[in-house]
Order: sequence, then C-alpha cells, then structure tokens
Amino acid sequence: MNLNDQYLVDVIGFNDVERSMLSSIFALAARRDPGFAQYEPGEPGRKPDVYLVDADNPAAFNEFRALRKRATLPALLVGSGAQGTDCPVLPRPLQWARLLQALDDTLSGVEDTPAPAARAPAAQASTQTAGAMRRTLSGAASLGRSNPLGRSNPAREQPAAPSMQRMLGDTVLVVDDNATVRMFMQAKLAPFGFEVDIAETGEEAIGLSATQEYACVFLDVVLPGIDGYQVCKLIKSNKQAIKKTAVVMLTSRSSPFDKLRGSLAGCDEYLTKPLDEDRLLEVIAKFLPHGRKHKHKHKEGAPRK
Repeated sequence: MNLNDQYLVDVIGFNDVERSMLSSIFALAARRDPGFAQYEPGEPGRKPDVYLVDADNPAAFNEFRALRKRATLPALLVGSGAQGTDCPVLPRPLQWARLLQALDDTLSGVEDTPAPAARAPAAQASTQTAGAMRRTLSGAASLGRSNPLGRSNPAREQPAAPSMQRMLGDTVLVVDDNATVRMFMQAKLAPFGFEVDIAETGEEAIGLSATQEYACVFLDVVLPGIDGYQVCKLIKSNKQAIKKTAVVMLTSRSSPFDKLRGSLAGCDEYLTKPLDEDRLLEVIAKFLPHGRKHKHKHKEGAPRK
C-alpha cells in the first residue's frame, strides 16, 4: 500500500518521546482502512489532509494558526483545552486506539474531506500453508469502525476476494496454546491488515517456519512439547530468519533469569503478560517491514515550505 493512498496527518509540535510514539503509530496506521500516514513537509505533490497539534506548546499552536490561514483543514488538538478554537481535543497521554479513534471522528464530521486514492489491485494470493490454521485479516476491521466519512464501500459489505487478502503481504506467526491469547493477537493485528498463521505447539511452529517466511513470530514460552526457547533457537538457526524474522516472546514469566534465557535463545523482544496494548503495537511497528519507524524530515519549530 502506498503512502499516497492514505490521509496525510501534519504533526505539529510534541516532544521527542511523543514524536517517537507517533512515528510508530503512523507507520502502522498507514495500513488501516481508512489509513493515516504522517505528512512530510516539502515533499512535492503531497498536501496534508488533517492537522495533529500539540495544543500545550505555544510555538506549535502559533504555527498551526499560521498554517490554517493558508489551508483550512480539519484539526485534532492534543492537550488540556481547545485554546479558543472549535477543534476537538484529545487529552494526554497519547494512546494508539484513542488517537486513531479521534482521527476517525475528526474526519467523520467533515463532508468535503477528499477520500484517499483507490488502492491498486493486489498480487495473486499464495497458497495457504498446510497444517496451519490461517487467519486472513483484512484492514477493513479498522478497530471495529465503518468508513469515518460515511462513504459507501461495497468491499466492506462482502468477504474480501482472495486477491485482496494479501494486499499488504506481511505474514506473522502467533504460537500459543491459549485460545484467548490467540484471539487477542488477531484482534490487535486485524486493523493493520496482517496475515496471521496460528500454531498451538512448538513442533507446529517449527514446521510452519520451515515452509513460510514470517516477518515476525509471537512466541509463548510454555508450550506443549518443546518450549518457546527451543523454538526460538531453531528459528534463529536459519540464516535467512536471523535477517528477516523477528521473534517476540509473549509470556507470563517476567523474572530477569527468564528474560536472559530469551535473549540467549535469540529473541528480539520479551513482552510479559498481561500485554500492554501500546507496548505491543510499538513492538509490531518496530519489527514488521511496513511498520518500521520513519525518519522525520520536519523538526519541531522548523520553517514550513
């Protein structure tokens, strides 16, 4: 999916920590339907569709007011108040689901906001991996919301065609014998259009990883048969997997010794249950190819072109 197919969000202000989080959010949010990508000032032929403004930063707010005189666009303010405007306000702290919901709501009240460009046809779907319970997850889930601009979209009303199911191409593997955890992971990955394979045992995970290239493997430690540490070692013993597949441990074992074992096994990240949603999405953005953080060209306070 091309960034030009998304609503472009002009981020104004925010400290380094928040900008890092926003970078992760928009890296993944570009995959949603509707998608939101961060606008990079100065790129020819591209204009923002909505402003996201740090309302508690006077310099950022003044910059927003100056920009809005030249281009009246919908805006979402983040902070303690509307600063005398009629813009919607999202209170801090920034959270993934709340921010995307607020952007959806901001655009839903703007009838003349142009829709993103139509998506190009996808490549032919590949054959499902034998022995796996594949879950094809379409970005149409979009956090359970309909199109925020109220436009008719027949693709939402009918099951996605096979050729559309792999539109974004990234496949992940969730390895856990707990059905609740598997459903949770599917629900969190669904809005971003990832293909998800399921394995309930370590042996099944090894078999799948031998025949399918995964962008990321979310791996429980305690599994029937061989445990997650052994599975991680076997996956990472593949030279291609070391470069292309991230392994993220999802486990209730949180002791320093357990984390050390995970590191020695070669895992790229160790997350403890119950999972923090913001942290989980940050990790997804970090390791998945189309969810990697983008380097920002615009620095806070830099002049706009």
